[in-house]
Amino acid sequence: MAITLADIKKLREMTSAGMMDCKNALTEAEGDFKRAVEILREKGKSTLAKRGDNETTQGAVLSRINGGKAILVCLGCETDFVAATPDFKALAGSIADAAIASFPADLEALKAVKAADGYTLDENITNQAGKTGEKHVLAFYGALEAPFVSEYVHFNGKLGAIVSFNKVVPADIARGIAMQVASMNPVAVDPASVPAEVLESEKTVAIQKTRDEMVQKAVDAALKKVGINPAHVDSEDHIESNTAKGWLTAEQANQAREIIKTVGAEKAASLPEQMIQNIANGRVQKFLKENTLVEQEYQLSDDKQTVGAALAAADKEAKVLAFKRFSLND
Repeated sequence: MAITLADIKKLREMTSAGMMDCKNALTEAEGDFKRAVEILREKGKSTLAKRGDNETTQGAVLSRINGGKAILVCLGCETDFVAATPDFKALAGSIADAAIASFPADLEALKAVKAADGYTLDENITNQAGKTGEKHVLAFYGALEAPFVSEYVHFNGKLGAIVSFNKVVPADIARGIAMQVASMNPVAVDPASVPAEVLESEKTVAIQKTRDEMVQKAVDAALKKVGINPAHVDSEDHIESNTAKGWLTAEQANQAREIIKTVGAEKAASLPEQMIQNIANGRVQKFLKENTLVEQEYQLSDDKQTVGAALAAADKEAKVLAFKRFSLND
């Protein structure tokens, strides 16, 4: 059957697909609109399959609040051009609206939520991919429910956070703490809630860093004692290049290698373990202060008080319960 311009416009209104895509789908479906819609959706699946390894570093991060519920979602795509289109923005907005309305348990449950057109959100994302020709992905979904919640999405739409509290707190401090989460990316609310594996990893790194520094200090002292600049021999590449430049003699180069080997081994074998543990513990405490929300310096404070102190100044009984954060740039 002949495909008319009116038919193409009708399918375009139904799907928002391009005119040529609508014409081709109607032609393949022999004028069957229902089948044409499915063809367009299959095209979206094909696009996702072909571009499966492509990075989705652009997109939109959105938040919604309804009473004591807050959600944060991200619809990702490949280019800022697509992210700026009305269709993409509308789809991202519809996903955020559906998320706060249905408040699903997790990302997979959100994908299965039915949109107003009767299709799931996942199917609509696939359809959008078919229209644009690039990969789309529901990159993140986070939800919080508490007596009070706040949100913040950065003006570029690529970074956002939601925070829950045990009670109602002033709007300015609530939003400020959400901004703090977004900008400073804490690992946990407070030191007590840092995951054990994170603490163990930081402790291991701190111990090794302390050992390496002690060994290097001894090696540097030995090098300086014989008149060799440690910066000229801090790697084999530097030793070779600095010898070629005439900054080191061949004898000095060999002497440096021997000192690095022998002094380094001797110092490593005689390190004071208790001192290492003490220094490492101090480094872990520094990590906790810099990377847990309530211990961080509050970015909106003029007197360098912590987030916890700023919240207590607003309400002594107020506590941060949890937060969710997502950034397309991480």
